[in-house]
Amino acid sequence: QVQLVESGGGLVQPGGSLRLSCAASGSIFSIGPMGWYRQAPGKQRELVATISSGGRTNYADSVKGRFTISRDNAKNTVYLQMDSLKPEDTAVYYCNVDPPSGRWWGQGTQVTVSS
Repeated sequence: QVQLVESGGGLVQPGGSLRLSCAASGSIFSIGPMGWYRQAPGKQRELVATISSGGRTNYADSVKGRFTISRDNAKNTVYLQMDSLKPEDTAVYYCNVDPPSGRWWGQGTQVTVSS
């Protein structure tokens, strides 16, 4: 049974930075691409960024140039570096495979951007 655990969220002022981590209990990275997703209150869950097993990345237009996704396969961990944060980035952030599987959604980690 594979489990994904997100961490690193918190409260940050506009313009600040956070680094999120997603740790897998099993070798889920062997599946291939991974992604970060987010869901704001009252909104649908949306794709933030994806990364292939070889490190190729894609980003939503809303975060391009501000967020960076990376992975460390030896540690079974995916990261999301978030810079120049905006109030619109406030959401619960989740990791999953790309495309996501309903079996593997975790608890997520809350990111709140507010002054």
